[in-house]
Amino acid sequence: MARISYIEEKNHPELADLIGKVRAGRRGTLINVYKLLLHAPPLAACWLDLISTARFKTKLDGRLREIVIIRVGYLNHTDYVVKQHVPELSAPEGLSKQESDALADWKGSRYFSARERAALAYADAMTHDIAVTDAVFDALRPHFDERQIVELTVLIGIYNMHTRVFMALGIDPEPHHK
Repeated sequence: MARISYIEEKNHPELADLIGKVRAGRRGTLINVYKLLLHAPPLAACWLDLISTARFKTKLDGRLREIVIIRVGYLNHTDYVVKQHVPELSAPEGLSKQESDALADWKGSRYFSARERAALAYADAMTHDIAVTDAVFDALRPHFDERQIVELTVLIGIYNMHTRVFMALGIDPEPHHK
């Protein structure tokens, strides 16, 4: 159960422009994360811009983005992220339900390419250890150019921030994901 109230659109006409922007960027919906963030409208606007840029304005392919996002959700025990992305956002990017489920323990799975495994090891190191070893970082180089490494790093960092915020605020799963 959320630790603070959700902003209800009908009670806040002063937020109509920002809510319209959120809806436009979220396939017409006002999901719980924004209902919480709207308590601080500048943060809600910044959050929307940041996540939209990290997910849709990079050279990283959608499948890889979803793999990393879901893995961070599993690592940080954040059901909200996993349920938001599987299968609604992951399937259109070519990730099967079995592959998504395997991200809970990707090392023991038969799925994922060498490129994806390098990114997953990087996500694990950034999330668990924070300091990334040279070996883990160097394993990225055959698969990603420098721009993509920066984009991957920021994406992992953003979802680590997301999962921590979601857990601290006790965000509820969306009604269609319960």
